[in-house]
Amino acid sequence: MNSESQKIFFGSNIRFLRERKKISQEVLARKLGITRAKLAALESGQTKAPQPEDYINFSEYFKFSIDALLKTDLGKLTGFKLRELEAGNDVYVSGGRLRVLAISTDKENNENIEYVPVKAKMGYRAGYNDPEYIAALPKFSLPDLPAHKTYRVFSSTGDSMLPIKPGTDFITEYVENWEKLKDTPCVLVLKSEGADFVFKFVTWQKKEHNFLLCSLNDEFKPYTVAADEVLEIWKYYRHITDELPEKELNSGQIMKMLLAIKEDIDKLKG
Repeated sequence: MNSESQKIFFGSNIRFLRERKKISQEVLARKLGITRAKLAALESGQTKAPQPEDYINFSEYFKFSIDALLKTDLGKLTGFKLRELEAGNDVYVSGGRLRVLAISTDKENNENIEYVPVKAKMGYRAGYNDPEYIAALPKFSLPDLPAHKTYRVFSSTGDSMLPIKPGTDFITEYVENWEKLKDTPCVLVLKSEGADFVFKFVTWQKKEHNFLLCSLNDEFKPYTVAADEVLEIWKYYRHITDELPEKELNSGQIMKMLLAIKEDIDKLKG
């Protein structure tokens, strides 16, 4: 075992995570029920043997496993990998490489396109990183999708994206780097039970460490969601609907209607 693998990063990690949340030592100490002096000692490494309850308290507060707090230099990870750790995807961390997505494959070892219907939304939030759950979802097969990407189909609800109707199925592509999103149509899988899936135009706001979400329907105002509340993001690729668009009138038809209205008005005047 080399010296790097033996190094303990607990002190530097809790300082990094505190600064990432933009809170002071005084505020964090108060939230955890410890003194500021003790927190400063933990962050600086002056306390060489923290108590077991310290590990548990910091792990529960920051949503990182004790193993990750001890063994992984979190300050060297990308924002995406940090979010994966927060989501619980820290099994067998090695060299900073993380398992980031549960998928299923067909008999030829090609990735399936799983379908997440409306009735499966509650279960998906709990099982999104469980390979057995993902394997049990219905499957899509579309021959013309670009290769070497991961796709999933989600069914829409609500009217915030009108004129796209509720019940429309969105074919989406898995987003690894959230920080590149700028006014990008996406399906977000959220931790919150009240709005576990949303389809919005998404913009990453680095300074605020959150996402700006906008709807197609102007009646719905833009709002923000903290990065910590997001489990997965899937970028819009195509949508499937069973409704034909309404026929648009051409200029000749519009002129004919206007002339008919004028004739009716002239008759009323007569």
